[in-house]
Amino acid sequence: MLGLIQRVSYAHVEVNGDKVGEIGHGILLLLGIQVGDTEENVDRLQDKVLQYRIFPDEQGRMNLNVEQVGGGLLVVSQFTLAANTRKGLRPSFTSAAAPEQAEKLYNYFINRVEHLYPDVASGIFGADMQVSLCNDGPVTFLLEG
Repeated sequence: MLGLIQRVSYAHVEVNGDKVGEIGHGILLLLGIQVGDTEENVDRLQDKVLQYRIFPDEQGRMNLNVEQVGGGLLVVSQFTLAANTRKGLRPSFTSAAAPEQAEKLYNYFINRVEHLYPDVASGIFGADMQVSLCNDGPVTFLLEG
């Protein structure tokens, strides 16, 4: 399981011109689910995302997590993160989980994080989404669960 996190000043996701998820200051998480991922992978990644210290403290050091700064979390499914790009000029998606399994784990992630954190928004699994954001820093990290 892969999670690309970006520290953002704001972010939102639209489907068919309608805003379906929006946060102010916080983390945009692009979530890629791979073949073989399980609920254990979700749990590990979810813990990392919520606890990862990417926000500045009083000295400007990255020492604070999203909860400590009162930020939001916007979760967007992103199967292209699981692409194999090592060979050729066209991505291979054989390492991405099948849509049924990926949707199950995506929904598990959303449900679990909503019980643990008060400010969560999300996109719609499998939809054609337009994501807008202002990357703060820029600060971007690829996490594995």
